[in-house]
Amino acid sequence: MPHILIIDDDPDLLNVCRVGLEALGHELRTAETGDEGLVEAAVYPPDVIVLDLGLPDLDGLEVCKRIRSWSSVPIIVLSADGSEDRKVSALDEGADDYMTKPFGMRELNARLNVAIRHHSPDNGDHPQEIEVGSLHLDLIHREATLSEERLDLTPKEFDFLAYLALNVGKVCTRRMILENVWGPGYGSEFHYLKVYAYRLRRKLNDEKGLFLQSDPSVGYRLAQAQ
Repeated sequence: MPHILIIDDDPDLLNVCRVGLEALGHELRTAETGDEGLVEAAVYPPDVIVLDLGLPDLDGLEVCKRIRSWSSVPIIVLSADGSEDRKVSALDEGADDYMTKPFGMRELNARLNVAIRHHSPDNGDHPQEIEVGSLHLDLIHREATLSEERLDLTPKEFDFLAYLALNVGKVCTRRMILENVWGPGYGSEFHYLKVYAYRLRRKLNDEKGLFLQSDPSVGYRLAQAQ
């Protein structure tokens, strides 16, 4: 039975989620403040955390950042703020998904199941490290270096780059990237990719896009060498 931790200061929402998610087969724990949520996450490690950004004691982004410093547990952010800047900030701090309030229980359940599935151990043949020219990615420790110099990447920047590296030389469509890196709810958020591709190129010293290449209206690809 999946263990879900919901951190939100709205008791009515917590009650609705408890009834709905337990009926769908999840085990639920709750916290109404950021500090309580951090303790719950540490003492009773969940399979997924659902995190509200508007907490009474700590900004939800700070809670996300602290959890991400010691855990890779999937984090689904809840917020009444659907602005692009807020979404990008949450994803940069390590959130795996973003839902805008109000939301439906079926959608939340679907996103929880996707998060659990993506985070489950994979018995496939995915490598632990990737080398593309002078770029080295350590997928286990989530570290990236270029010419042996460490790259300071946000979690989503790393995931974007790693997905392209796993498919080096192949054009990955925008929808493929969004659904595999951001999740199924982001299949049409094409503007995200422009922002992240721009930032990655700056960090890779690739302002001309010779390494991280774009195929107009189709997607992106990582060249064979850098």
